[in-house]
Amino acid sequence: MANLTLEEMIEIQRRMMRIRLFDERASKMVKRGHIPGTVHTSIGQEAQVVGSTFALADGDYMSGNHRSHGHPIGKGSPLGPLMAELVGKATGVCKGKGGSLHLADFAVGSLGESGIVGSSIPIATGAAFSSKVLDNGKVALAFFGDGAANQGVLYESMNLAGTWMLPMIFLCENNQYALSTPAHTVTSGVIADRAAGFGMPGIRVENGQDVLAVYDAVKTAVDRARAGGGPSLVEIVTYRYNEHSEGLRLANDYRNAEERADWLSRDPVVLFRDHLIAQGMTVEQMDQLDADVLAEVDAAVAFSDASPYPELSVAFDDLYTDKETAA
Repeated sequence: MANLTLEEMIEIQRRMMRIRLFDERASKMVKRGHIPGTVHTSIGQEAQVVGSTFALADGDYMSGNHRSHGHPIGKGSPLGPLMAELVGKATGVCKGKGGSLHLADFAVGSLGESGIVGSSIPIATGAAFSSKVLDNGKVALAFFGDGAANQGVLYESMNLAGTWMLPMIFLCENNQYALSTPAHTVTSGVIADRAAGFGMPGIRVENGQDVLAVYDAVKTAVDRARAGGGPSLVEIVTYRYNEHSEGLRLANDYRNAEERADWLSRDPVVLFRDHLIAQGMTVEQMDQLDADVLAEVDAAVAFSDASPYPELSVAFDDLYTDKETAA
């Protein structure tokens, strides 16, 4: 079982609530036209996100996917610059140039995310390779969904990581649908079982709504990687409550009401709130935590609203590395 203090568990709940309320606000902002394009929320997947990121050390690396506001939040990013990035403001973590689909926050080890399925996996693999070469003790974790579990780049990366014994965790966020395609209709067998072909452990967390179960599984893989034991594949079964992306409207409902109701009854933030109350926290203390996080989200929106858009003069900055040569 997770060897966490009460203070650490309270922090886990705080980070899950940050993701929940941040993404709920982002969803509303898209629908009101305050955020251009769309966003992909992690509502319902908070235990999987925070359980994974909380198992990492502050200096460890991670790469994300198209559904990646929650990852930097789970690793401790302040909300203001993240919200500003979604809106495209100059104070965003990528100066307003990344937006929802391509943000990064190097301050917490977030190397970036991408809307191209599976494309950020080799970035984390490269970070793990650098960690091994530099012998700096850092671990890298790549988040990807069940849709990316069938991309060739994943297996190329797993092969390199297994061959070179890299300090790497391949983490599959199996929310069971690639957009509207049920995973079982396009994926043969159990994703975690594929690890055996690359000489690494494969771990499947069946109840990805249990943040402590997720933490235990990922922490085991992280500790093994940091000790020189090489990479692991961790598959976490979870569920997204909202649509694939905010504002997306499909002709038919591909998720039945009974399935949805079952997963809604296992809301990870509600379950862990109840766990903390059973550990001695009061309802009033938990209500105050929720109120504090809501105030953080309000402040993040105010920060974004007060921030300027980037000047046109910086449109081509940061595209290339500027090199000076001697005369």
